[in-house]
Amino acid sequence: MRLFDLTCANPTTVGLAYPEAELRDALAEGDWLRHQPDPRGLHSARAAIADRTGAAVDDLLLTASTSEAYALLLKLLCDPGDAVLAPTPAYPLLEHLVALEGVELVPFPLAWEGRWQLDVDALDHALARTPRARALLVVNPGNPTGTLLRASELAQLGERAAARGLALISDEVFGAYVWDDGAASSGTERIGCVAADAPCLAFSLDGLSKRCGLPQLKLSWIRAGGPLLARRAALAQLELIADAYLSVGAPVMAATGRLLDLGDGIRANILARVRANRAWLAQHVGTGGAATLLTAEGGWCQALRLPATLADDEFALELLAAHNVLVHPGYLFDFPDGWTCVVVSLLVPEHELRAGVEAILSLI
Repeated sequence: MRLFDLTCANPTTVGLAYPEAELRDALAEGDWLRHQPDPRGLHSARAAIADRTGAAVDDLLLTASTSEAYALLLKLLCDPGDAVLAPTPAYPLLEHLVALEGVELVPFPLAWEGRWQLDVDALDHALARTPRARALLVVNPGNPTGTLLRASELAQLGERAAARGLALISDEVFGAYVWDDGAASSGTERIGCVAADAPCLAFSLDGLSKRCGLPQLKLSWIRAGGPLLARRAALAQLELIADAYLSVGAPVMAATGRLLDLGDGIRANILARVRANRAWLAQHVGTGGAATLLTAEGGWCQALRLPATLADDEFALELLAAHNVLVHPGYLFDFPDGWTCVVVSLLVPEHELRAGVEAILSLI
């Protein structure tokens, strides 16, 4: 029996068209045979990113991945035994990245009010019991919630961070994947880049992996924001940390501008797939049946809430055994107690998503 893998998050393996010849040509060009180490990353690469994002060149520091960006920022902000706060539901990789730096991850729950949103009381409670907090982490859009940060929420986060001397770290790798730009931005005060708008020291993370659908090329960046003196001091210290690694390869930095150009077409193909899958789910699952399509606005995945007749891990195992359909059980993301959820990929070909979701509905 064929396996329907609805957990896939790798855009290079789901049948999407890539401009292969142009990508090879881009990596073959550029002056990268001569080693020109720069702890912040080649100026030409940062200039290309700045041109696309509106950041200042000097506010950017390149890393090999957003995981490495987290590691550098945790080294900058924390001592072993310190803590950072992050909302749940959330992607489980964060817990591992924080633990690898000897830092504690303190979760606080988002509130479900027809959409996931900041629960200020839960945040304040977590801050009150975490004297060694050094940063607040956010993911915008959320993963797997798909929630977009609002200006009012950023103001509340920034107020608390500034009052306690905390930094904001915002993972924005899915920022280019909003399913309905008009609905998402109309009347919602959507925040695109935290580093551009935060009142306190802040760092926004992005990279080629999601923005251009090129996870194998290993180039991401940190954009620093907030008060000028604090931002400059943080970047100087980050430069010292990054100089110990120099992990970003010269060929990908030399090709950054061209890769960003080619990424426009790749991203358009991915977004078309994601939107089509999300639209089918909205039509065939919706909110009035046995399964509920949780409100979301962007990203590459979608959470479905199921009747609480089985735990979500039990449901996922039964689905795999009965229908050969693989999904992520919700407990991996710390959905609220008492919820039964599964998370499905919106990257997979349309016929695979439909077959898998129809199996979910039949099993319910």
